[in-house]
Amino acid sequence: MTVSIIVAAAQNGAIGYENGLLYRLPDDMKRFKQVTTGHTIVMGRHTFESFPKGALPNRRNIVLSRSGDSVFRGAERCGSLEEALGLCVDEEEVFVIGGESVYKQALPLAERLYMTRVLDVPSSADAFFPQIDFKLWRLVGEERHGCDDRHAVAFVFEDYVRLH
Repeated sequence: MTVSIIVAAAQNGAIGYENGLLYRLPDDMKRFKQVTTGHTIVMGRHTFESFPKGALPNRRNIVLSRSGDSVFRGAERCGSLEEALGLCVDEEEVFVIGGESVYKQALPLAERLYMTRVLDVPSSADAFFPQIDFKLWRLVGEERHGCDDRHAVAFVFEDYVRLH
């Protein structure tokens, strides 16, 4: 099983504000859907609760919550990242999709990183992606996107694999 992280982060590492995304980037959402469909996605409770329609379709949704009585419709609940990953040992690739504390736990375990680097610094943010030591990672793919009528800010898709 490969543990992968998928994230959209601003130049200062910001990933969210008040339990929501910082940017509306249709091409990033399309990429997220293409990359994660058919796989398991692991997330924290706040990330799950930010989805307007609940569990994301065509994916196995696992929500991390220490509250044993919490129910997440359309998703499984696990008490820890280790427990969640233990349920996925037979899967090819599992995606950690946020939020901040789950990313911090997953980064040391991750083998792949699918990053959308937003070329902007937001005026407000309260959730951040952890610092990455890029000496531990190799860039294997890069795709630049400029501003257009659907994207108010430029961004770059960056795909990394962990060096061994």
